[in-house]
Amino acid sequence: MTRQPTDFWLAQQLREATPFGIAPRYLIHDRASNYGETFAHVAIDSGITLLKTPYRAPKANAICERFMGSLRRECLDHLLILSTSHLHRIVLEYVTYFNRSRPHQGIGQRIPEPQLPIKDIASSKIFSSPVLGGLHHDYRRVA
Repeated sequence: MTRQPTDFWLAQQLREATPFGIAPRYLIHDRASNYGETFAHVAIDSGITLLKTPYRAPKANAICERFMGSLRRECLDHLLILSTSHLHRIVLEYVTYFNRSRPHQGIGQRIPEPQLPIKDIASSKIFSSPVLGGLHHDYRRVA
């Protein structure tokens, strides 16, 4: 971590985040001056297409910013991360919970990937399963 990231520092972070040729297809960033030529060269050499947000459009990346804030507040602020692989497992589990169990206010408190409906709701029981070691819970009806 650094308080004043430079072009060279960001380029090095990108190199370390994409080892062994494993890299995302796209990288969205704002138009800050610290994303300079060195950063762009490392991204292009890694096969990453850089996408810049439009000028004076702070809401252009709002969905990603909202998700990252939720990930931080609801998950990462409450856990001690031990390694990169541990972080990867935690983020994957949170993304699954986020899309399959957590209600979203923007879509009328529905779930983005809803479960199949149960035919006989009256006789079904509600089952709770812990998510992220009990940090959250997934409640589902079981036939």
